[in-house]
Amino acid sequence: MTDPLKKRRRRSRLMTYGAVAAALGLTAAGVGVAQAAATPPPLSFVAATGQVTAERYDYDGEIYLSLDLGLHVIAGKDPLEIWAKRTGYDKPIKAERVVVQNGKKKKVELPAGMVPDFNGLKDFTTISIADSAGTVVKEYKTAFCGNSYSSGRTRPDAPAANPYPQGCGGYNPFTLGAVWGVQAGWDATVDDQPEYDEAEPFDLPVGQYTATATVNPVYKQLFGIPAEQGTAKVGVTVVDGDTDRAGLARIKAADAGRTEKTDEHSIHTAEGDAKRQVSAFVPELRAPAKRPTPLKATPTGGPRPDLRSLPAWEIALEQEDGKWYVNFGATVWNAGTSPLLVDGFRRTGTELMDAYQYFFDAKGNQVGSRPAGTMEWDNREGHLHWHFTDFAQYNLLDSTQKLSVRSGKEAFCLANTDAVDFTIPGAKWRPENTDLSTSCGANTVIAVREVLDIGNGDTYSQYRPGQSFEVTDLPNGTYYIQTLANPENKLAELDTTNNSALRQIILGGTPEARTLTVPPVHGIKG
Repeated sequence: MTDPLKKRRRRSRLMTYGAVAAALGLTAAGVGVAQAAATPPPLSFVAATGQVTAERYDYDGEIYLSLDLGLHVIAGKDPLEIWAKRTGYDKPIKAERVVVQNGKKKKVELPAGMVPDFNGLKDFTTISIADSAGTVVKEYKTAFCGNSYSSGRTRPDAPAANPYPQGCGGYNPFTLGAVWGVQAGWDATVDDQPEYDEAEPFDLPVGQYTATATVNPVYKQLFGIPAEQGTAKVGVTVVDGDTDRAGLARIKAADAGRTEKTDEHSIHTAEGDAKRQVSAFVPELRAPAKRPTPLKATPTGGPRPDLRSLPAWEIALEQEDGKWYVNFGATVWNAGTSPLLVDGFRRTGTELMDAYQYFFDAKGNQVGSRPAGTMEWDNREGHLHWHFTDFAQYNLLDSTQKLSVRSGKEAFCLANTDAVDFTIPGAKWRPENTDLSTSCGANTVIAVREVLDIGNGDTYSQYRPGQSFEVTDLPNGTYYIQTLANPENKLAELDTTNNSALRQIILGGTPEARTLTVPPVHGIKG
């Protein structure tokens, strides 16, 4: 199985227009959006510029194309807002558009087939790339969800803030619900490259090209895109890029960071963990200066988190130094009525913190706390942050569901890495702490706040250090990967019956060549 990072869409990085270019909002014909009619169309499709330069890198046969066509969608008087949800993993996704009629919002179901998955509106755009002789050399379709990372206002009277999530939310195979949107008067970037194919990476030889991007006529009609704005043409000049290894590595690293966000899976990575802390600047992610006086008893009733484990996914067999390991990704998410908020307070002079869970009333006011275990500093390469020790546990069970191997991953930094279901009440669409660098703290802090918001999941990917199961000496047969939330019941929840999830695997082969089979669960193969 391939590295999940390699399976994601390649995102271009050469030209990052963001809010500045969106504010210019040039159409392919060069007409500024600011000069448009007083009543804008419900949705516009534009190209920020008529000409771009793409850099092509070739190092030891590895091809990498840095391309950005600068395609954008702009919402008119009202936002574009779509809710997509399935009631079970074996159920189809139902997608509804929020429309405003007579000053009131209502949901209207989208036609069947438009939303088969959580990657956005299927086949929203067709992109055709022709060489200088006019011969089409590439043609493909791209989806669109609207949840853009580089969106901004395109006109002065647009709302000051964008409430919609960042990223489509389709990377986790166990996603249940997503919300996609483009704020009124704001722009959203449109995917301009096909799904990444490791066997045949996207490439264009050095030369001159013309890219023609066309919105599917069904979407033009549905969303009221003017006929003259259904197509955009962009000239593309592909040039040789700097082929030194360090330069290419920097560009790929920057692009990989953008890729993670694009598919709403801000995977746990260690880069910058000890250097950048959003919690130092965002008040709601800042731990208090002193320990609380905990309640004598946990409040009965009122909002609570509800930790739910999802089946393990992206499961792979790997051999290293003569030993066999089963790698896997695991997600625990919060389906409750309150965020899970845990503060850690350092024991002076040690690398250990005392953890407290906080409780809130229906209005979001803090009403108390109780002890919830500990946090510890993890100085291993790939970690370098504070871990909450009582969040989850990973076990490998035998065919009778008795413990065979326990994962070495026994402590966690909470982060909102995955949008599992943004359609449930109270879901936080734009969480601040979305990866390890945002709230897990450096070794110089005296307190840490870790949060898992409603609707969000915390995923640890398959190659996290210490997470895998060593299976070298295990006999062939059926096993179960167990993801277990709140293993010691130190956290107060609405429901603890959904804390465990099992994923069946089958080990086979010989000691020299072991095999792994992963049957689908709930019809999902991921």
